[in-house]
Amino acid sequence: MKILFLVFISVNVFGQVIPKPSEVDFKKNYLNLNNSSISVRAYCGYSNGRIMPQSEISLKLLKSFLPDIQEDSAEFELLLIYPDDYYYLNSYMLEIKKNGIHISGNEKTVFQGIQTLRQLMAQSNGKLQCQTIIDSAAFAWRGMHLDCSRHFFDVAFIKKYIDILALHKMNTFHWHLTDDQGWRIEIKKYPKLTEIGSQRKETIIGKNFDPYKGDRKPYGGYYTQEQIKEVVAYAAERYITVVPEIEMPGHAVAALSAYPQFSCRQQPLETLTKWGVSDDIYCSKDSTFDFIFDVLDEVLELFPSNYVHIGGDEAPKTRWKECAHCQANIKKHNLKDEHELQSYFIGRVDSFLSSKGRKTIGWDEILEGGLAPNAAVMSWRGEKGGIAAARQKHNVVMSPGSHCYFDHYQGDIKTEPLAIGGYTPLKKVYDYHPIPNDLEKKYHKYILGAQGNVWTEYMETPEQVMYMALPRLCALSEVLWSGPSTSSYYDFTQRLIPHFSLLDSLGYNYSKALFNIYTLTITSDEKLSVSLESDFPEYEIRYTMDSSQPNAQSTLFKKPISINNDFVLKAQHFKNGNALGNTFSREYKYHLALGKKLDFKNPPNEHYKTGGAQTLINGVIGSLPWSGNEWLGWRGEAMEATLDLGLVEEVHKIKVSFLQAKESWIYLPKQVHVYVGRSEESAKRIELTKSGSDHIYEGDINQYAQVLSIKAIPLNSIPKGNPGAGQKPWLFCSEIMVE
Repeated sequence: MKILFLVFISVNVFGQVIPKPSEVDFKKNYLNLNNSSISVRAYCGYSNGRIMPQSEISLKLLKSFLPDIQEDSAEFELLLIYPDDYYYLNSYMLEIKKNGIHISGNEKTVFQGIQTLRQLMAQSNGKLQCQTIIDSAAFAWRGMHLDCSRHFFDVAFIKKYIDILALHKMNTFHWHLTDDQGWRIEIKKYPKLTEIGSQRKETIIGKNFDPYKGDRKPYGGYYTQEQIKEVVAYAAERYITVVPEIEMPGHAVAALSAYPQFSCRQQPLETLTKWGVSDDIYCSKDSTFDFIFDVLDEVLELFPSNYVHIGGDEAPKTRWKECAHCQANIKKHNLKDEHELQSYFIGRVDSFLSSKGRKTIGWDEILEGGLAPNAAVMSWRGEKGGIAAARQKHNVVMSPGSHCYFDHYQGDIKTEPLAIGGYTPLKKVYDYHPIPNDLEKKYHKYILGAQGNVWTEYMETPEQVMYMALPRLCALSEVLWSGPSTSSYYDFTQRLIPHFSLLDSLGYNYSKALFNIYTLTITSDEKLSVSLESDFPEYEIRYTMDSSQPNAQSTLFKKPISINNDFVLKAQHFKNGNALGNTFSREYKYHLALGKKLDFKNPPNEHYKTGGAQTLINGVIGSLPWSGNEWLGWRGEAMEATLDLGLVEEVHKIKVSFLQAKESWIYLPKQVHVYVGRSEESAKRIELTKSGSDHIYEGDINQYAQVLSIKAIPLNSIPKGNPGAGQKPWLFCSEIMVE
């Protein structure tokens, strides 16, 4: 067999691989690839001298990666070597010599070595530096998730998604197949699941929740069992395990629209057309479990994975509190409340899966009421759930929303496509480490790894999915394969930039937000200034302050810019006079509180504390749609802040900017007031009222003051009929302005 390598031309950089290999020993010589054909042979038992033909799978895949086959005489040889040595159980060795290439390992690790070779070839410019790479993975679970319920993606794209995981040595594809907005897997015993549950009459337009606005276009789609087998086999050839997710007891409206008898109220339901959480969940009666077990029986036939994901998240207990069956179960099984009823529900499913030789994994809500004996936890609401599960000696996959949710914004929202909210830039992903600092070492072994989650409420096309996933997937792959402290973020970006040419050649869309300029606010002598920062110090930053577009002749940024009036700052990267990346744009409002002292009685939630107190006194009013880096958030508790102006000032007005984003459980406060003075006992209380439609609460002060105490009181719970009804709402604030 003779193969001509297809060379993807890039920059002339050697050894720039993602994820970064464990060990690389560079040599002085080079292997010339120009117009060369390669003879490919595979051996097993090589170390013991027993040379035998190896299976065709590696050769078949190699041919798919390198499709140009010729029958000319080979100029050098690529040997795929499968030694008997235990050393190669979890590693591979790639040797590039001036007369050939050897990849040693088992079937899986040789495949991983081929991915390294592909990347080296992509940037080779016709020659490869001779080198020896010895490489292995730091974590066992290196995963990516894809939600195909909110938006459906065909098999061709699912395979393309799997391919990009394989290129980056990821080994787990978490396939989210059922939710309130669509049931996407064929179950032969229950055909209505796809006949009815896979369809919705329309889809919400953007974030038009209140008032609701739909597109009036029927939407649907599902995977046949044959298609699922095809995808599972395709992934297996690439040493990727497909973990299906069948949601329960919540996120079940699509299933209940087909079979309402398994709900508590047994009333007709429609597959949801908007995003969020529904009160309608599976009833805990025995007939529901019969249905679920029948479904899982067919799922287990399709997916050989050890783990089956059963969701378990965001299941309101409203219906259970009103349901005679559920209340009878609480009494019958001596349960304390509905939370323990959920634990009972998950426990029954866990027992069923265990009886079939499989394992349960679910979102960290499955900890509530007690964790099922054999269940693993996927920790998404921060790391606390994962830490608690590990301390109970349960396996954990870390997936905190703060670092691993790739449906969040990754750059300036003014230049990014619509997203659900939040802010997870590339560097934040790269800086993540799956083993929490406060988890005792003896429990580290229970942290299997981590995964990135791609929820598709606002991703209608494959191109949007890839844009949100890449290059954050690349960063996470290095976190999980190479482990912590293997290189700096700057080193990673220097490998990522040439890596983009390979993504281009393979037809993947990706974000270039890493080139964006960002700001730091600097306080000096109670005055505020802005510093323009970049991850690429070799590029020039030029800026304007009059709303005009920067060009190569605009002011070169050299020192912080003082905020002493209102202005619109725009900035742009330049290299050799050419603009790079998106234009940074931000409006600054001058007011008396800029850079002053602000203290919180109760700090913001750990997930929404970026920038600290200075976020609220930096002259920036949070933009819409919201991005997490412009707001501080509190969950179910008041925001209480004390602002010290430093000197007694003549104060006329105070304005406070809040956010309402009901789809994200974020609500305006029910009351805002300010005390002017040293203490509430001696201070004057002023009520703030909502002004206009921009969610700014304001009040007149008209007196000399130095200390202002602001208190914003949230709603007690999310109102009925809204996503997360009955749950504690978030309260988000972006700026406290004193005039």
